[in-house]
Amino acid sequence: MRRVAIVGAGITKFGVRQATFRDLAAEAAKSLFDSVKGAVKPQDIDGIVVSTVMPERNAFQSHISSVIAETVGVKPTSISARVEHMCASGNVAIRLASAAIATGMAELVLVLGVEKLNTPVAAETFLNMMCGIDREWEGAYGLTAPPTFALAAQAHMRKYGTTPEQLAAVTIKNRRHAANNPYAQWPTPIDLAKYNSAKPITSPFKLFDCSAITDGAAAVILAPEDRARDLTDKPVWILGSGQAITNFNLANAPEGRYEDWPALRKAAASAYGSAGITADDVDFAEVHDCFTIAEVIATEELGFCEKGAGGEFVASGQSDYGGKVVINPRGGLIGCGHPLGATGVAQAAENFWQLRGEAGPRQVPDAKIGLAHTNSGMPEHTIVIYGRD
Repeated sequence: MRRVAIVGAGITKFGVRQATFRDLAAEAAKSLFDSVKGAVKPQDIDGIVVSTVMPERNAFQSHISSVIAETVGVKPTSISARVEHMCASGNVAIRLASAAIATGMAELVLVLGVEKLNTPVAAETFLNMMCGIDREWEGAYGLTAPPTFALAAQAHMRKYGTTPEQLAAVTIKNRRHAANNPYAQWPTPIDLAKYNSAKPITSPFKLFDCSAITDGAAAVILAPEDRARDLTDKPVWILGSGQAITNFNLANAPEGRYEDWPALRKAAASAYGSAGITADDVDFAEVHDCFTIAEVIATEELGFCEKGAGGEFVASGQSDYGGKVVINPRGGLIGCGHPLGATGVAQAAENFWQLRGEAGPRQVPDAKIGLAHTNSGMPEHTIVIYGRD
């Protein structure tokens, strides 16, 4: 099996964009190819994997990998595929592209994540998002993402004593980090007073506990070791990865509990094992904070603190610069926004820049190992671990 590295990365501004689905993909690809300064051109790419969730509904477009390949000037000869795994799509796409290279199926693969979520009528987007849940048994009753994660928050508060102030600490930290990210949707810090004054969404969440509906795209190029060393003197290696699913319908949650996520523990064990590291070796982590409680629980299940201590971990500064591990240095989903299919690829781009020492004011000092985590609801998790020479 061949070692696989990222050799280039590009991203668009995230937010409510006056751009089409295809525009966003082209913008991310241009940013990517500009970043490699001619070392890799579109015609050098032999494979493409596109990560996107709902273009059929929001952009009225299917046959996605071929559309995007032509849009960005790539003519695949080894692999061409579209990946949809709801919010985890980007990291799933990177795992599959990496496997294709490791086994010799492909050489240079473009992984591009893109999502156009904002529509002229917001209610249409909310309706479309219901495609990602069990429509017959949960969507019909309104159990969409906010109330689902609110159930997890309520259960975590009851069992472990997590407080609203600790949830607020996640938002305040990530919005402060996003202020150093020129691509973030929400680059403006907020304080506790502003957090508390926001309108309620679903108990215990207020507005700033929730990630936004976002348009955006990101792209990376993966290469085998011999090609990677020819293309850059600072490749960023994919050290390991993991994925696990325990259930789909929430009624089938293990032991009926929402505050504990065994799928994430299993995915983390697989990722750490394949990378040959432990949680203590991770310098920074891009964690899926679709809602504040998600970062709290992920912090625990990833092994950065004891189970039940995630709220105190963030409130005490242990997930910030100068703490045990920097979580969401680019601002997370709460600061950056969450263009579903693009999120995991944007996390890969952040790992690329951080591990090359190119993250500017948000640089994690002497970062050697980074982690990217995305979930698709509470019971489905995907992790990729990155490192530098």
